[in-house]
Amino acid sequence: MATLILPGEWIKNWEKSGKHEFVQLCKDLTEKTDHGSEVRDIQAALYELCWQVVQGNLKLDLATCVLGEMMELRDDMPSILADVFSILDLETSALEEKVKREHYTSLVGACLFFVPEVILKERLDPETLESLGLIKQAHQFNQKIVKIKTKLFYKQQKFNLLREENEGYAKLITELGQDLSGSITSHLVLESIKSLIGCFNLDPNRVLDIILEVYESRSDQDEFFLSLIKSYMCEPLTLCHILGFKFKFYQEPNEETPKSLYHIAAALLHHNLIELEDLYVHLMPVDATIVEEHKRDITEAKQIARKLVMVVLPSEKSEDKDKEKEKEEEKNDKPPDNQKLGLLEALLRIGDWHHAQSIMDQMPSFYATSHKAIALALCQLVHLTVDPLYRRSGLPKGAKGRVIHPLRNKRAPRPAENFEDLRRDTFSMMCYLGPHLSHDAILFAKIVRLGKGFMKEYQSENRPDAREKMETLLSCFLCIADQVLLPSLSLMECNACMSEEVWGLFKLFPYQHRYRLYGQWKNETYTSHPLLVKVKATTVERAKYIMKRLTKENVKQSGRQIGKLSHSNPTILFDYMLSQIQWYDNLIVPVVDSLKYLTSLNYDVLAYCIIEALANPEKEKMKHDDTTISSWLQSLASLCGAVFRKYPIELAGLLQYVTNQLKAGKSFDLLILKEVVQKMAGIEITDEMTSEQLEAMTGGEQLKAEGGYFGQIRNTKKSSQRLKDALLDHELALPLCLLMAQQRNGVVFLESGEKHLKLVGHLYDQCHDTLVQFGGFLASNLSTEDYIKRVPSIDILCNKFHTPHDAAFFLSRPMYAHQILSKYDELKKAEKGNRQQQKVHKYVAACETVMTPVHEAVMSLHPARVWDDIRPQFYATFWSLTMYDLAVPHSAYDREVNKLKVQIKAIEDNSEIPMNKKKKEKERCTALQEKLQEEEKKQLEHVQRVLHRLKLEKDNWLLAKSTKNETITKFLQLCLFPRCIFSSIDAVYCARFVELVHQQKTPNFCTLLCYDRVFSAIIYTVASCTENESHRYGRFLCCMLETVTRWHSDRAIYEKECVNYPGFLTIFRATGFDGGNKADQLDYENFRHVVHKWHYMLTKASVHCLETGDYTHIRNILIVLTKILPCYPKVLNLGQALECRVHKICLEEKDKRPDLYALAMGYSGRLKSHKAHMVPENEFHHKEQPARSATPASLQNGPGSTGKPVSGTSKTDEGTSEDVDRGKDKAQGTTKPVNKANSAAAKVTTSNGNGALNSTKAVKERDDKEKSGKEKKEKKEKTAGSTPETKAESRREKLRDERPGKEERPAREGKEKTPKADREKVKAEEKSSKDDKAKAGNGEPAEPSRERDATKESKSKEKGERSAVTATIKSPIPRSESAESERDHKRRKLDSHSSPSHSSSVKDNSNEPKDSTSKHHANYNSVSRSKSRERETEKKESDASTQGRSKEKKEEKERKERKRDHLINEREPSLESKRRKDENGTNSSKNSKSESPSCDSPLSTEKEKTKRSKSSSKEKTDSVKPERTSSGGKKESRHDKEKSEKKEKRDSSGKEEKKHHKSSDKHR
Repeated sequence: MATLILPGEWIKNWEKSGKHEFVQLCKDLTEKTDHGSEVRDIQAALYELCWQVVQGNLKLDLATCVLGEMMELRDDMPSILADVFSILDLETSALEEKVKREHYTSLVGACLFFVPEVILKERLDPETLESLGLIKQAHQFNQKIVKIKTKLFYKQQKFNLLREENEGYAKLITELGQDLSGSITSHLVLESIKSLIGCFNLDPNRVLDIILEVYESRSDQDEFFLSLIKSYMCEPLTLCHILGFKFKFYQEPNEETPKSLYHIAAALLHHNLIELEDLYVHLMPVDATIVEEHKRDITEAKQIARKLVMVVLPSEKSEDKDKEKEKEEEKNDKPPDNQKLGLLEALLRIGDWHHAQSIMDQMPSFYATSHKAIALALCQLVHLTVDPLYRRSGLPKGAKGRVIHPLRNKRAPRPAENFEDLRRDTFSMMCYLGPHLSHDAILFAKIVRLGKGFMKEYQSENRPDAREKMETLLSCFLCIADQVLLPSLSLMECNACMSEEVWGLFKLFPYQHRYRLYGQWKNETYTSHPLLVKVKATTVERAKYIMKRLTKENVKQSGRQIGKLSHSNPTILFDYMLSQIQWYDNLIVPVVDSLKYLTSLNYDVLAYCIIEALANPEKEKMKHDDTTISSWLQSLASLCGAVFRKYPIELAGLLQYVTNQLKAGKSFDLLILKEVVQKMAGIEITDEMTSEQLEAMTGGEQLKAEGGYFGQIRNTKKSSQRLKDALLDHELALPLCLLMAQQRNGVVFLESGEKHLKLVGHLYDQCHDTLVQFGGFLASNLSTEDYIKRVPSIDILCNKFHTPHDAAFFLSRPMYAHQILSKYDELKKAEKGNRQQQKVHKYVAACETVMTPVHEAVMSLHPARVWDDIRPQFYATFWSLTMYDLAVPHSAYDREVNKLKVQIKAIEDNSEIPMNKKKKEKERCTALQEKLQEEEKKQLEHVQRVLHRLKLEKDNWLLAKSTKNETITKFLQLCLFPRCIFSSIDAVYCARFVELVHQQKTPNFCTLLCYDRVFSAIIYTVASCTENESHRYGRFLCCMLETVTRWHSDRAIYEKECVNYPGFLTIFRATGFDGGNKADQLDYENFRHVVHKWHYMLTKASVHCLETGDYTHIRNILIVLTKILPCYPKVLNLGQALECRVHKICLEEKDKRPDLYALAMGYSGRLKSHKAHMVPENEFHHKEQPARSATPASLQNGPGSTGKPVSGTSKTDEGTSEDVDRGKDKAQGTTKPVNKANSAAAKVTTSNGNGALNSTKAVKERDDKEKSGKEKKEKKEKTAGSTPETKAESRREKLRDERPGKEERPAREGKEKTPKADREKVKAEEKSSKDDKAKAGNGEPAEPSRERDATKESKSKEKGERSAVTATIKSPIPRSESAESERDHKRRKLDSHSSPSHSSSVKDNSNEPKDSTSKHHANYNSVSRSKSRERETEKKESDASTQGRSKEKKEEKERKERKRDHLINEREPSLESKRRKDENGTNSSKNSKSESPSCDSPLSTEKEKTKRSKSSSKEKTDSVKPERTSSGGKKESRHDKEKSEKKEKRDSSGKEEKKHHKSSDKHR
C-alpha cells in the first residue's frame, strides 16, 4: 500500500510546517477524480502518518488532531481510516516489539470518537477489539459470527415460486418483452425489476435466468440487454453458472444447442461480463476427446490412402467404396454437437477475434477451421479487415469489387489501411485458416492480389529504413503462401484461374523462394491435415489411371485430364509421372505432348519436381555394373530437353543445379545440360557424323542448321533466346564453361575414385562434348558485346582460372573472329575504297590489331624455350582459326540448295496442299535458298581474305635457327594433337591446316616429317584416348591419309603439289629453300615407298593394340581403323594381317565383352567389303616381278600374315628390329656397304639423317643380305619339313635372296648422280656399318660404335662445319627435354610412355639407357668428317665386306633354288585350307601373340629383340614338328607340348644370356 512516503522534514518540523504540508497533500488528493485511484492515495497518506506514530516518531495527540481534521474532507473518510487500521492491525500483531503494538492500540483508542465502533468491529480482529474494550470476549464474538454466517449462507428460504408469486414473474416477462424502440432504457426497466423483486419476493438468480431467456429470444437487442445485465449483475461467476446450466441442458442426447445461446454467450464474453475460462469448463466435449477425434481422422485418412495405393480386386474395391460412402453419409447426417465450436463461430460472427483465437489455441491445428461454418465465419472477418487496403492496392483496374458492410461492433479488429496493418490481426487469422481458405475463392484471390501489390512496392522501395520493414512483410507473405495459399489450392477442385492468380504473385519471387515453397508443399503440407492426406491419395490414384492409358493416339484426351488434375495438386501428379518416366522412357514423347494444358504455375512446379528427382540422394546415378550412367538419369535428361524446349519454363533453377553439381565435382548431371542445349538451341554433338554433315559444319550458321545435324531442327529461335536470357540474367554462361573445362581433368583425377575406367572415359567424353556444345551455343547466340564482355583474355583463362589451353582457345576463338570483323568494318567505313586489294589490306590490318595482344598473351602459356622452336604468331594463328576460315564447302552448299529446289518442285506437284500453304512453303524454301547462296558468297570472300593474310604471315611462323625435328615436335605436341581430338571439325581442321602450311610453302616446315611422325607411332595416342576422342583421332588420321593417298595416286598431282615445295626437301640449307637442286627433293617413286612404310607402321601399331588384350586399346584401335577405312588398308597383305587379328578378336570376345565383339564384327564386315579395293604391294609401290626379285618376307607377308603367322611373325619381328637398327645407323652416318647402291640411298637420305626414306629398295637389299648372314647357321640346322611354318620361312628367305639383283641397276645409276658430299657421307656410313657388323658377328653390341660416332659428330659440329636439321622419320630423337603437352601429361591414365604427343615416335628400341640419350641426340645431326681419314678407312672396310658378301650370296642362291617349289605350293591352297592350318598349327600356339611384330614392346632393346625372335622361331619349328609327323602317329597332348616348349624356351634364353655376357665382357 505504501506508495507515498512522507518526507522526514515534515515529521521533524511537524508543528511548524509539517502538519500544514500534510493537510494540503490530503486536500489535493481528495480533489483528484481519477476513477478510484484517489482513495488509494489517501489511504497511503494516512497509512504513512499512522506508521510514524506506531514507530514513535510522531506524538499521539498531534497525529490524532490531524486525523480528526481529515474526517471533514470526505464522507467515507472514517471507512478509509478503518481500512488503514485493519492493515496496521495485521502488521503490528506479527511484530515481536510490544511497544509498537501498544502505540497502535493507543492510536486506535484515541480515534474512537470520530471513527464509529460499528466500522471498527467489521474490520478489526476480535483480539484487537477485545483489547480496545469494544467487545467483552473475543471467543464469544467468533461463535456469534459463525452462527450468523450459517443462517445467512446455508439456510434456504422456501419461496412458493409458481402459486403465490406467479403474478410477479408474469409482470417481469411483460416488462422485459415490451417494445424497446421508444424512450425505454435499461435503467428504467431495472428499477421496475427491483420493484417486482421486492413486491413479489422474487428470487434474484431466477430473475437473472429469465432476463437471459428473454435476451436469447430477442438476440437482436444486444445493446439494451447487455447494459441491463451489466447493471443488474452482482457477480460474473453467478452469470457463468446460469449460462453453464443452460449449456448443460443441451448436452443431453438428441438435443441441439440453439445458436441464440451461443450468441448471448459470445456477446457476454465480448463485453467482459464473464470470463472465457469460467465458461469453457461448462462446454462439451472436453479437449481430450477433440484431440482423440483429430488423431482418429488422420489415421482413417492414412488408411484410405493406403487402400488406394494397394492393389485390390475389383469386387473388393467396390465393396470398400460402398462402406466408405455409408460412413461419410452418416457423418454428414449427424454432425457432432460441439458446443466449443458453436461458441467459436458465434464469437467470429460478432468479431471477437481475441476470444476466438483463445478457443482455437486449445484445439489441434486447423481442427476448428476444418468445419466449413467456422472457416466461412473467419473468412468473412478477414474480408472486413483487408477491404480498405484491397481497394487501394489490390483491386484490378476497372473492377468495382463487392461492397463489404462493416460490423457495428466497435471492439472488432480494425480494418487495415496499409500493408503494415496486416501484421496486426490479418496474418494470424490467415494462418489459423490454413488450407480451408479453399472455401472462399474470392478471399483467396484478394490475398494473392494484395501480395502482388506488396511485391510491386517492395521492388520499388529503396530506402534502407523502410526496406527492413518490407523484408519482414515479405517473410510474412511467404509464410502465408506456404501455409495458406498452396494448401488451399490443393483443396480447390481444378480451379485454373486461381492457379494463374497464384503464378501472378509467385513469378515476382526469385526462383529460390518459389522452389522452397514447392518443396514444402510437396513434402510436408500433405501430412498436416486428414483432408490433404485423402486428396494426395486420390490424386495418385487418378494419376495412375491416366498414365496407364496414355499413348501417342490419345494424347489430347489424356492431356486434358492431366491438366485438370494438375491445377490443384501438381506436385503429387508430376512426382508420379516422373517416377514412371524413369522406368519407361518410351513415355517421354506422349507425356511431353500431353503437358500443353498446364498453367504457368504448373510448368514452374514441373521444373522443380524434375530438379528434385535429379537430386534424389537415394538414387544411384550409375548402373550396377558401374560402367554406364543409369537409365533413369538418361530418361530425365531427355525429358528436360523436350519439356524446356516446348514449353515456356524458367531455366534458371536447372542451370544453377548443374552449376552447383559441377562446383561439387560431380559431372553426371552434365547430361542434362547437353540435352537442354541440344533440344533448345538445335546444336547436336556426335562423333558419328557423316562426311556430308561434317562438310556442312564447316560452313555458315544456316548451312549448319540445314545440313549439319541428323534431325531437321527448326523453330529453335524462341527456345534458344530463352536459354540465352536465363544464362545472362543469372550470370551462368562463363562459370559453366570454366567449370566444365576444369571438370574434364577432375573426372579423371578427382571424381573417378573406384569408378570403372569405361565409366570414367564416358564421363570425360560427356563433359568434353557438353563443353563443345555449350561453347558453340554461346558463340552463335550471344551478341559480340555480350560475348567479349564475359570471356576474359586467353592468359587470364589459362593462368587464373586454370582452364586447359584447348578449351581456353575454344572459348576465345569466337571473340577473336568478332573483334576482327568489327575492326574490319570500322576500317572499311573509315576509308571508302571498294577495290578488293584495299579490302584485303584492311582485313590484314584488322587482324594485326586484334591478334597482337594475343601473341603477347600466349607467351605466358608455355616456358620460354618453347618459343625457340615455333613463333607465338604461328601458335596463335593455328589456335584462332577454324575450318570456316580455311575452305568453302561448295558441294555442301550446292547439295542443300538442290534439296530445296527438289522440295519446291514437290510442293508445286502436290495437289493436296492448299494454295495458301503452298505459297508459304515455297516462300520459305526460296528465302532459305537465297540465304544459303548469300552465305556461301560471304564465306568465299572471307576465306580469300584469310588465305591472303596467311600468305603474308607464313615467312615469320617458324624460326630458321631451330631444327625441323624440334619444330615438328613442338607443333605436334602443342598444336596438332591437342586440337585434333577436341572435336570432329577440329580433327578435319588439323589435317587441312597441315596441308595448307605445306601449300603455302612455309619456310622451315618439313611436311614429310610431320606426316611421318603422325603415322609412324599411333600406339601411345590411341591408348590414351577416350572413346569419343578415338573417333576424332581416327577422323584426323583419315583426313591426313586422304591427302597422302591423293599424292600417292598420281605422279602429276604429286609433282604439282609436292615437288619444288620446301615441305618435301630432304636437305635444308642454312640459307633456306632455293628449290634448285633435284637431289634435295624426294621423287615420286620414293614417296610411294614412304607411303607404303607408313601403311606398314599403321598395321604394326594396329596389330599390337589388338593383341594387348586390353579393353581400351582394342576398342580405340577398332574405332580408329573404322574411321580410316576409306584410305587404309590399301595393300592386300596388310589388309589380310588386320583381317586375321580382327577375326581372332571376334572369336575371343564373343562371350566376354559384347561391345568389343560388336565393334570387331562391324569392322570385319566393312573390311571384307573393302577388300575389293585393295591392291598387291607391287602395285602400291614400284616392285619388279618375283622371278627377278621378291619382296622381303617382313614386308610381303606383313605383320602376322594369314596362313603362317607362327614362323612368319618371328621372321618379321627380326626384320623389323633390324630395320630400326638400320634407321639408327643411318641417322648416325654409319651405313652398311652396298655395292653401287649408295648413290640411290644418298638420293633418298636427308642431310639431317632422316630415316623417312629408309624403306627404299636399296635399304631393303642391304638389310636382307645382312639378315641372311646372321641367320645362315640357324637355318641350316632347321629341318625343311612340310609344316606351314617352315614353308613360310623358306619363302621369306627366297624372297630376300632375290631382292638384291633387282636393286643393283637403279643403285648403280643413282651412284653416278650422287653429289660428292653425299658419296663421302655414304662411305663413312659404310665404314661404321662394317664395324657394327663385325661386332654383331662376334656377339658384341653395336651401341659403342654409335656412341663413338656420336661424339665425333658432336665435336665436328662444335668446329662449325656444315650442319643440317636433326631428326629422322623412322627413328626420331628421344628428346628427354621435350615438354609433354599439358593435356597428355594429365591424362596419362593407361600407358606410362615418354610422350603421348609422339615426341619420341614408335621406335622399337627406345629403351636405351637414359645416360646415352644425350649422345644419341648428337648422333642425329649429320656432320661432315675430315676427308683424308674417311677415305683411308673406307677402302679397307669396303674390300673386306664385299668378299664376305659374295660368299653369302652363293650359299643363299643354292638354298633359294631348293625352296622355290615350297613357295609355289604355298600360293595354291584355298582360303579354307589356310584357315584350317591357321587354326591347327598356328592359332593354337599361345606364343603367337608375343611373337607378332606389333606386339614387341617399344621399350625393348635391339639386341634382345633380335635374339628373342630367333629363339622363338627355332622353338616354334621344333614344337610343331611332332604334331606334323606321320598320319598314323600319335600327337603329343597339349599339356606335354606346352611343357616342352617352356623347357626349350628356358634353355635357349639361358644360352642367349651367356652369349650376351661374354660379348659384353669382350667389349669391355
